[in-house]
Amino acid sequence: MQHLPAMIHDLALILGTAGLVTLLFKKLNQPIVLGYLVAGFLVGPKTSIFPTVIGVASINLWAEIGVIFLLFALGLEFSFKKLLRVGGSASFTALFEVSLMILFGFTTGRLLGWSTMDSLFLGGILSISSTSIIIRTVEELGMKNMKFVGMVFGVLVIEDLVAVLLMVLLTTVALTRDFSGSEMLGAVLKLAFFLSIWFVAGIFLLPSFLKRAQRLLSEETVLVVAVGLCLMMVVFASNVGFSSALGAFITGSILAETIEGERIHHLIAPIKNLFSAVFFISVGMLIDPHVISIYWKEVLLLSAVVIVGKTLSVTLGSVLSGQTFKSSLQSGMSLAQIGEFSFIIATLGLSLKVISEKIYPIAVAVSVLTAFTTPYMARSAEKTYAWLEKFLPPRFIQSIDSYSVISFSMSGNREWREQVRAYILKVLLNAVVVVAVFLTMARVFLPFLLERQMEEGPAKFLTLSATLVMSAPFLWALAFGRTKQFEALLVEQGKGSHNYVFLVSRIMLAVGLLGAMVGQFVPVMWAVAITLWMVVVVGYVLSQKLQDIYGWFERRFLTNLHDDVQKVHARKNSRSLAPWDAHITEFMIPPEAPYVGVPLHQLSIREKYGVTIALIERGRRRITAPGRVECLMPHDHVFVIGTDEQLILFKDFIQSEVPEVALTEPEAEYSLEQYLLTEGSPFLNKSIRDCGLREITHGLVVGIEREGGRILNPDSSETLKRGDLLWIVGDREKILQLT
Repeated sequence: MQHLPAMIHDLALILGTAGLVTLLFKKLNQPIVLGYLVAGFLVGPKTSIFPTVIGVASINLWAEIGVIFLLFALGLEFSFKKLLRVGGSASFTALFEVSLMILFGFTTGRLLGWSTMDSLFLGGILSISSTSIIIRTVEELGMKNMKFVGMVFGVLVIEDLVAVLLMVLLTTVALTRDFSGSEMLGAVLKLAFFLSIWFVAGIFLLPSFLKRAQRLLSEETVLVVAVGLCLMMVVFASNVGFSSALGAFITGSILAETIEGERIHHLIAPIKNLFSAVFFISVGMLIDPHVISIYWKEVLLLSAVVIVGKTLSVTLGSVLSGQTFKSSLQSGMSLAQIGEFSFIIATLGLSLKVISEKIYPIAVAVSVLTAFTTPYMARSAEKTYAWLEKFLPPRFIQSIDSYSVISFSMSGNREWREQVRAYILKVLLNAVVVVAVFLTMARVFLPFLLERQMEEGPAKFLTLSATLVMSAPFLWALAFGRTKQFEALLVEQGKGSHNYVFLVSRIMLAVGLLGAMVGQFVPVMWAVAITLWMVVVVGYVLSQKLQDIYGWFERRFLTNLHDDVQKVHARKNSRSLAPWDAHITEFMIPPEAPYVGVPLHQLSIREKYGVTIALIERGRRRITAPGRVECLMPHDHVFVIGTDEQLILFKDFIQSEVPEVALTEPEAEYSLEQYLLTEGSPFLNKSIRDCGLREITHGLVVGIEREGGRILNPDSSETLKRGDLLWIVGDREKILQLT
């Protein structure tokens, strides 16, 4: 009998159990993640109800792979464009909420007598909401088109990014045991530097590579290339001191910007689902009923902290960012749970051996409790608002909504803010590229030359020369690069003289940065001389040439970044119409809807539902402000303006289908069949158009064999003769009935 490895036995056990349990949870309309946790608990070492896994270490290895693919898929959904589309309101709310929840968690941990490290990790565990649970809740409750949901998804995007940053900071603190501000600031700056490098290099290289190789990429090669890039970045991130999860997340974010982004996301989904299932099952294996029975009071207390703390912090942050009180409360009550990232942060603490083992099962128990309460919290948000509206003074509600109106009107100068942000981002990215070039050459290329027995002097000269050549275009852009739209805005607002201040500041920054970098290779006096020489070359002698080179880099970068600009512009219009309680939402027209092809004036959409159709996207065509004779066609993307109540009514209309009676006809089998015209055939001496074959067979005559010859796709005026062999594409049963 062949010996079966323990790992295969364990996988069969956990996936088989998970399959049965998740089917049950699906039947009960509960999140699948909870099913995985229960399955892990049933096959884990803490219970003897089912057979127990043999090789826990191998399962933990699979679980670590699961975290990598989970973060990789999350990065594919994230993308840098998506971050740029998240409004300032969602960004402020997310940062405000995470900060308060870390404070609440840390304070609660200290009050419970836990250690500083346990309390710090507890704050991180309680601060991040569950994306999977919220998405499932929103879909099941039919809330996808409600106004507050856009705010919730925006907060989740920022929370996911903050969670990655938290993992880096907690790892730094855990390894150094240093809570000083300088250590934390150093970790943040290091992360920001590497994120910028990955962003610039990834956007510049990967989209162009995949675009050129598109004809060579089958589904198999796309999958292999994507997974290979992901694991290479995981190895690189680990080597430079970051977590493997961060490397996977960054790779996914960069690939999301490429022409193959959606295809990769589709192909990676089954792998992500499999390995992430193993991860969540491994989390469930660590649930210890004995620990929970001892710490059940702590579980209930922390669940209350999550539910109350997140509801208050999100609601308050959303109100401060300019949202209405109703929308803010709905967002807060929907985000009151913890999930995937909480498990990952707890796993990180255990792997680093810096937190107590009791925290893990407590965190899982809190997640399970808050996940079960999420649908009820989201469903009761409107009733809670109605109760508060009666309970709170009317002036209080009015003042909050007035603040929302004022905040919205203050955000009107959007163009100015965007141009300032673009100007600062351009300066910072060029500075980061210059530093990256110098560091790469100093720490990779120079040691490479020295290992090849080259003398130190010539090696440094060659390295410095190559470094100056490679960084020269970016030094020119840092010092002299123009942003015409920003300068035009300065002149328009009467601040044209300020442009000289910005120019001098940038030149000083470029010169200082160049001097500091060159000083890593040569003595101070030589560094000063080389810096002055570079100022003359970059600023005067080769200025035009460097401008052309940098222009090529910038155009290619921006082309890759904005490759899907039409789609981005369409989504950017999905904003709320403050101070009204209306917003714009996208719907897709089902192919079998009964209203397809009916003119808008006959549908009377505005009269019946109170909404306005602002835009119809039909393939690459965009119909703005559609007229009364315009029709809705299958797969149209329709952008509609209305309140939550109006959009819910319109959604029911959009999703209406053809009545069942029209669909009861049995499905026909269509195929290519032969029919020989004999003496008694009713179709003899008639044209194809007039003989009635099309109507009888629900098909087409696509070929005729006549006297040894063949007529392919015959004309409808062709006369049928005795002995003709007809090739007909149609209902197989009806064609066979002809004989």
